Amino acid sequence: MTIALNTPTVDGVGEAMAALREWQDDEAPMQLHSGDLGWNHRFGTAETTAVVRIWSRDGRILAVGMLDSPTLVRMTVAPDAFQDADLARRLVEDLSLPERGVLPEGAVSVEAPLGLRLHELLSEEGWGVDEPWTPLFRDLTEPVEVPGVRISSIGPEQAQDFADVLRSAFDTSRPTPAYWRAMSAGPFYADARCLGAYDDQGRAAAVVTVWSAGPGKPGLVEPMGVHEDHRGRGYGRAITLAGAAALREMGSSSVRVCTPSTNVGAVATYKAAGFEVRPEVRDRVRTA
Repeated sequence: MTIALNTPTVDGVGEAMAALREWQDDEAPMQLHSGDLGWNHRFGTAETTAVVRIWSRDGRILAVGMLDSPTLVRMTVAPDAFQDADLARRLVEDLSLPERGVLPEGAVSVEAPLGLRLHELLSEEGWGVDEPWTPLFRDLTEPVEVPGVRISSIGPEQAQDFADVLRSAFDTSRPTPAYWRAMSAGPFYADARCLGAYDDQGRAAAVVTVWSAGPGKPGLVEPMGVHEDHRGRGYGRAITLAGAAALREMGSSSVRVCTPSTNVGAVATYKAAGFEVRPEVRDRVRTA
């Protein structure tokens, strides 16, 4: 049967979220998570809908992609379709041809989990690999250590704290209190917890948002940041532990995150919070 590609309606995004939740598994490689779509909702419902791509066959969703930027699509595939040859060929076509409405001409990137037939076909088409990223994983079977600093939930009154920390942590002016309000007003925030770590003077030192994919499924850290004025004092480890504990309370079986391998500070922070390093992954890139 023919494989169809579409940009969904608002209801269709909910179906994509349901598929992503179902596909999460502790043994699966790092892949697009339902929390990635939840975090993207900080830009609004219409904007999130516009960047989602769904591949389906006979009414069943086989693959979900999200345009993280106009030239980067992050995607994953149903577990039983990792080696589906017809799907892999269709994905290569849709990723390669600008008229299909996924990626433009020129230099573009694709993030996809290890083990997909897609990778073999992209290599045959001359696609290369980008800089390495480090996936990290922590099992949540056992209770999580106490963070050792004051942890508070981030609500409307703390939206400015959330924005201030992320602006400092990622050296960008983009995060605003409106980010938090849009994200928290979204239809998927019921799966999330947003927390802040505060110093003895009540200043926000670090924030984290974590996303559940449901009981017995791995949760996601997206994003976590430490204010530049509080780096090197253990706040990154503390807020990560707090996020992991929140996911455990929601029934998550584990927690995962992926960070650029060059960001040695982030890797060290997650390791200090009990995360295990998994084999590096790389985006696929077409340079021209």
